[in-house]
Amino acid sequence: MISSIFEKTKPVNFIILLVFLFLFYWSVQFYLLDSTFSEVELVPSIGVLAILLFSVFIVDFVVKRNKLTGSNSFAILYFTLLFVVFPETLGDNKAIFTSFFLLLAMRRLLSIKSLKNIKLKIFDAGLWICISSIFYEWALLYLLLVFAAIYIYEPKNIRNWLVIISVGVCFILILYGILIFLDKPYFIQKHYDFAINYDAIFPIKWWSSLKMSLFAILNMALAFSTFIHLSKSGVGKVIIMRLIAFSFVIGLVVNILVTSDNNNAVMITFFPSVIFIVNYLESIKKPKFLELVLISSIVVPIIVFVTKL
Repeated sequence: MISSIFEKTKPVNFIILLVFLFLFYWSVQFYLLDSTFSEVELVPSIGVLAILLFSVFIVDFVVKRNKLTGSNSFAILYFTLLFVVFPETLGDNKAIFTSFFLLLAMRRLLSIKSLKNIKLKIFDAGLWICISSIFYEWALLYLLLVFAAIYIYEPKNIRNWLVIISVGVCFILILYGILIFLDKPYFIQKHYDFAINYDAIFPIKWWSSLKMSLFAILNMALAFSTFIHLSKSGVGKVIIMRLIAFSFVIGLVVNILVTSDNNNAVMITFFPSVIFIVNYLESIKKPKFLELVLISSIVVPIIVFVTKL
């Protein structure tokens, strides 16, 4: 039944998931994070929620535009379900904004495969990554993904590499101008210190560490399965999957470097994780087994979340 709903792209699928995510967001705020109505700033929270909901549309657009999966709604389903697995992420506005801007960067980066307007796409992707670093400074590591894309698609054109320098100059000038206007000229110096908080990394909590370890191992296994399945699908699809796998690795590194008690930064790994999960689902040939996997994927995270309340 569930597979019959999400195996096709229908507007009702968006409605179901957006309504669920809307309700789940407020449930996390008031029940899991123990926030009171007076403590929640309504207008900023609505803005953050709007960004979160819009991220669902971006994920669907990127997946469909680049044909990362088949014509179904599994990607947005699992993107939503991952918030149930890691509900603490919804309490960190920085994680939501960082994830949003990185999705915009991935949208431009993956479109380089068309070999059209490469320099403009490199500039856009680099700029979105720089903007995401305003919230998590370690998000600048995603610029490695831009270098990887240049190396794969058009490495001999030196101007492609120089675009990254122009992105950095443009971003610093614009940001510094805004900071002067806001009377916060020392933000850049304080924010981009790239300090590693060892005290936050090494005191490991068994539950969050176990969950993150299982998440990383599962995705590595799914990535391996995806590459084996796509080995006969052509070089183009494999190259894109390599970029997505690299983005997942970078996301894990960033998550470690900005680790908090709740592993909030894990949200930035949701997009590549979704791609691996859906590609595995599409390789399942038995409808009953697929239905079982889908039901388990929905029921188990919800039960775990309810037990934590």
